[in-house]
Amino acid sequence: MRRANVVIAVWCACFVAAAAPRAAAQPAPAGSTGRELVIPFENLKHDPRVYWLSEGSAVALTDDLIGLGVPAITRDERLRAFDRLRVPAVASLSDATVIRIGEIVGAAQVILGTFDVADDQITIRARALQLDVGRLSPEVVEQGPLNDMFAVYARVARRLAPGSRVDADNLARAQPPLAAFEDYIKGLIAESPDTRISFLNQALRAAPTFQRARLALWDVYDEEGDHQKALATVRQIPEDDAVAREARFKEAITLLRLQAYEQAYDTLTELNRLMPAAALLNDLGVVQLRRPAPAPGGRAVSFFTEASKLDAADPDLFFNLGYAYWLEHDIPSALSALREAVRRNPADGQAHYVLAVALQEGGRTTEAARERELARQLSSEFAQWEARSSNTGPVPRGLERVKMGLNDAALQRLDDVLNTSGQREQREQATFHLENGRRLFQADRDAQAIAELRRAVFLAPYDSEAHLLLGRLYLRAGQVPQAIDELKISIWSEDTTAAHLALADAYVAAQDPAAARIEAQAVLKREPANAQARALLDKIQ
Repeated sequence: MRRANVVIAVWCACFVAAAAPRAAAQPAPAGSTGRELVIPFENLKHDPRVYWLSEGSAVALTDDLIGLGVPAITRDERLRAFDRLRVPAVASLSDATVIRIGEIVGAAQVILGTFDVADDQITIRARALQLDVGRLSPEVVEQGPLNDMFAVYARVARRLAPGSRVDADNLARAQPPLAAFEDYIKGLIAESPDTRISFLNQALRAAPTFQRARLALWDVYDEEGDHQKALATVRQIPEDDAVAREARFKEAITLLRLQAYEQAYDTLTELNRLMPAAALLNDLGVVQLRRPAPAPGGRAVSFFTEASKLDAADPDLFFNLGYAYWLEHDIPSALSALREAVRRNPADGQAHYVLAVALQEGGRTTEAARERELARQLSSEFAQWEARSSNTGPVPRGLERVKMGLNDAALQRLDDVLNTSGQREQREQATFHLENGRRLFQADRDAQAIAELRRAVFLAPYDSEAHLLLGRLYLRAGQVPQAIDELKISIWSEDTTAAHLALADAYVAAQDPAAARIEAQAVLKREPANAQARALLDKIQ
């Protein structure tokens, strides 16, 4: 449900078409502003022998751009964007989808390309799409021996970032042996855990100092719950390696999973001493919540408070802070933090539920009922919590959220929504953004409409119309789960016929006819002559 808050910038394909006449103009050099996103290259001849090169192209070129000093978007960020958009992690995507992904991750340009392998020669073609104007650069074409693939991609990167002063030798030194890189990529994209582990171990046998393969191997062991192997793997990465800080962070996560709380605390504390980060402070708070009381080292709420100061846009940090305060029975502080959590992420069911419990304990029964009902509409798990609350209490333990990455992409964050909030009252600002969003929605300017409406719901989390329009926008973009979340919130905020009809449409798109029928029937119960509801029922049947 937290995915409902991703700011999805939906561009129409017609925008690219409209911008096409300007494509002859030279774009700004890659990396000059913003960040670069490399999409997996298309296997032009669909040669199964080099299937791995589609993803390998994106990884290699991203590495080269970063090596040239260009701020490029990492593979993890790209995959998270693919996941949120519910699109396959493949190269053959529509222009509109590519643009949406680029907008989500905050890219200035998207690098698209193809590769062709013939007679042990690789030919690479790449173009940069400048997102702000929808303009494509002239095509870059490079060719060379397949066994010298890294040099070919380095030349492509150099032509995409001509202003870099990094010499070619520095790029070459950063690359592992080609055989190790091939196994590494195969390990990243393999579906079964055993296959992933096998390929990554092969990569390490070919290049024992290729530490990125060890980090990827840790990911597999962690997902599989084999924490002893995960710990042994990540501890092999030396302290002087470029990825040592990330390795130590993963080590701390494994220690946390193994309930080695003192060691986890010491590791996180040392990392934070060297370079403070919200993720480190958050996980220190988690350690303190899980250690037997009284735990030395400070209160959990202190760490969560400091984390939220470093990253005031992350709703998880405020949820952890409010949850920790609730565990301490500090109801006013819990209410304050949990309100901030739902303000940043209105579809966070757990935050709404814990907020409802805290409101109830504070004697605010009307507000508690409102929050509890929203939580129930967001997920059925809360009915189960209530059913067993007599034995475990109203809120289960263990809800605190662990941060898994030091540099998590800010995919759920809002774009400077409070830049002008000091000039008007909060509700006036929300109305201003809502009116802009409504106008942009009617003009089919979806990306800008979403940005405006996200600002509106940030300032007024329970504005029914703003959530309704967001639901329609997400549905129009094919983002059905996000649409359903927004429409549920709209109905909870104000039970309108329009929202029920839109939710019925969303359930039809989600292939859930039973839920769609319930929404249509709810409309007919209050408006027996509603033609749209009757048409929906006919369509479902």
